[in-house]
Amino acid sequence: MCAVAAPTTTTTTMTPLFSPPKVASPLYKSYSLNYSSPSPSYSSLPRSVSCPPSASSLPDVDTVLKRRRPARIDVPTIVPSIGFGFGTFETPEVMEEEGEGYSVYCKRGRRRIAMEDRFSATVGIQGDSRQAFFGIFDGHGGAQVAEIAAKRMSENVIDQVTRRTESELEEAIKDGYLATDREVSEQGVSGGACSATALIRNGHLAVSNVGDCRAVLSRKGKAEALTSDHRACREDERNRIEKSGGYVDCCRGAWRVQGTLAVSRAIGDKHLKQWVISEPETRVVKIEDDCDYLILASDGLWDKITNQEAVDVVEAACGVEIMENKKPNPLLMSACKQLAALSASRGSVDDTTVVIIKLNCLHLN
Repeated sequence: MCAVAAPTTTTTTMTPLFSPPKVASPLYKSYSLNYSSPSPSYSSLPRSVSCPPSASSLPDVDTVLKRRRPARIDVPTIVPSIGFGFGTFETPEVMEEEGEGYSVYCKRGRRRIAMEDRFSATVGIQGDSRQAFFGIFDGHGGAQVAEIAAKRMSENVIDQVTRRTESELEEAIKDGYLATDREVSEQGVSGGACSATALIRNGHLAVSNVGDCRAVLSRKGKAEALTSDHRACREDERNRIEKSGGYVDCCRGAWRVQGTLAVSRAIGDKHLKQWVISEPETRVVKIEDDCDYLILASDGLWDKITNQEAVDVVEAACGVEIMENKKPNPLLMSACKQLAALSASRGSVDDTTVVIIKLNCLHLN
């Protein structure tokens, strides 16, 4: 990130503890703690809500599981503040970041004492404007794992990718995730974090996730989910957990690993690591002319808003300008905030992070 003869990479990691130096790049923008905007009207949008499946809609596995269920493992108590030897403090209610081709908006939920969501953005990998990495990290049981992942995931993934051939891209991303998980384990922190990341490289988009953070691609206004949520109710995930000696139980209205955690993959969660793995699922797509933009968001958004609704909000907020303006566009940030506001208006009390990336704006071939 310093000025040297070789091409440079600009990384923005928006966490209260790990903020990039302002001299690193003109793309850096400080987040605002007290930003407010008029509440948008969404009367034209359907009031469809995407929520976790109910127990009645899922296969009945409870009778089989009860015969061999081990003792329940409790998730560690949520930590209301963060400390890494720097003392403790409350996180801000809002974090924002804008750069050429992307905007990020992160807002603390009403039920949280401290925000547990984090994000990072790395543009111009190896000095190439066609390469970028974005990540969102939704912490649970505290913010420490999300904090570490936001700082380390991009570096670990990029390091692995630059060592491999194009045919090894998915394996390289997986190794980057696993390396991040090892670093979390070595630091001995509790809790965990879901994640969704997007690597833009050589005209391709590689999207990966663990947990229920999600990536949705807009193709000429039509939503296309590029990730599948890792929840304990997924049949293939439940089978994997059972084969490794664990169980899935319906508790507090959701299917949970060992009766505690609703997601089946995550970074961290060392007390459940035998079953809650950090290996991501990755999908690689070629960026075509009809690929308008990518939305990365935490479940604070997706639990209340459908994929198509999210695309419709961005389309209505940005219109044709999203395709033409290459500079930081206030309309992109406005779309991020409208999505967060819509989710809150439908009852979301969780932290919500929204990233919108204009794919055509990164000079991709």
